[in-house]
Amino acid sequence: MSKEITNANIEKFAQDFAESAKSNAIANTVAHNGIDASSRNLGADIAMTPNFSVEIQTGDVANQKQSGRCWMFAALNTMRHPLQDKFELKGFELSQNYTNFWDKFEKSNFFLENVIETANLPLGDRKVDFLMATPQQDGGQWDMLCALIEKYGLVPKSVMPETYNSSRSSELNATLNTKLRQDAVELRQLVADDKSADEITTAKEAMLDDVYRILVFTLGKPPVKFDWEYTNNNHQYHIERDLTPKSFYDKYVGMDLENYLSMINSPTDDKPYNHVYTVDLLGNVVGGRQVRHMNLKIDDFKALAVKQLQAGETVWFGSDVGKSSDRKEGIMATDVYQKDDLLGVDLSLTKAQRLDYGESLMTHAMVLTGVDLVDGKPTKWKVENSWGEKAGNFKGYFIMSDAWFDEYVYQVVINKKFLSEEQLQVIAAEKDKPTVLKPWDPMGALAL
Repeated sequence: MSKEITNANIEKFAQDFAESAKSNAIANTVAHNGIDASSRNLGADIAMTPNFSVEIQTGDVANQKQSGRCWMFAALNTMRHPLQDKFELKGFELSQNYTNFWDKFEKSNFFLENVIETANLPLGDRKVDFLMATPQQDGGQWDMLCALIEKYGLVPKSVMPETYNSSRSSELNATLNTKLRQDAVELRQLVADDKSADEITTAKEAMLDDVYRILVFTLGKPPVKFDWEYTNNNHQYHIERDLTPKSFYDKYVGMDLENYLSMINSPTDDKPYNHVYTVDLLGNVVGGRQVRHMNLKIDDFKALAVKQLQAGETVWFGSDVGKSSDRKEGIMATDVYQKDDLLGVDLSLTKAQRLDYGESLMTHAMVLTGVDLVDGKPTKWKVENSWGEKAGNFKGYFIMSDAWFDEYVYQVVINKKFLSEEQLQVIAAEKDKPTVLKPWDPMGALAL
């Protein structure tokens, strides 16, 4: 049996193509318009009307601009929604730049500590290569933001606004990663030279001093104390003086973060349902909250999201936003493109197969703010994105079909009061001994 492509093979393939009456017309269409535009199914738009039986009004969308902070924007959006209502504020945002500063500072320390921990492994080891590929970046997880808030609190966006570097993060990331890789060279050499723990710690602290300086230059200096003044929707002026980030969080946000837990739907053989998982080398705050996920069947997973929305709480979620989605129209639906029909090939994979074979992973976090229930079953979902009002046709909000939810939503964050007693028992039993997944597992991809 020949392993190479022969002329006979090519002649047969060309003959097969020529025998299809529509081949030339399709070839012309695709060549001029591209695969997506040529396969776009206008019928998908009909079902995606912006009407929902359960809907939480959340105001204007935020804009992460040219940065990868979707997880941070989505989480802070869930926290600002009740604050906006309680204090009658329009257009209010919590400072994404404040959490961004501390995230990058803590991630730098997290990286340096992992460099020390793996210093006896050779270059070329997959774990070492994984660390060096991206010392730090913009991505993250719900639990990572909780770790930051628990340590540093929050501030209003007016107190620490965006900078060029927070909104366009590529220059900062490239510079900071160069510095951290240089630091890794030094730390690995110190370990190889059998230096004492105190000497290594002193060297690491000098490295963090440099990181702090870079971050202040690029993102600004985080406030220690501040005054917050605002005018509410009724034109009433308010000011509160001498707040700290933690006192502001406690008084004005006040979410008990211990109550909010990550659920995932990963139907792969390596992750049995109803167990708790974490991901090796995933985190930001050393000694802070660990990233943990409980894996649930899709029906249980989805039912929790519906319950939380019905109770008036929005839902942070992680998904693969680039699959079967039309950013211009603001639609995510499994039938938005009909590529199989256009190209005459079978492109179908199961959700598990997509995860196992690298076809899909978590790429973007957003917020569920509504769901349309028909006979008690969801048909479509309202999604608050963080790409600004110009994305899509619904002022920055997207519409997601229920079938798309099944295939491409991988994570939701749920208030534990909506979990069953059995689910809570599993979480309690496995809290301190979750199954540890490899650093490159797709359930950790949102943080890359």
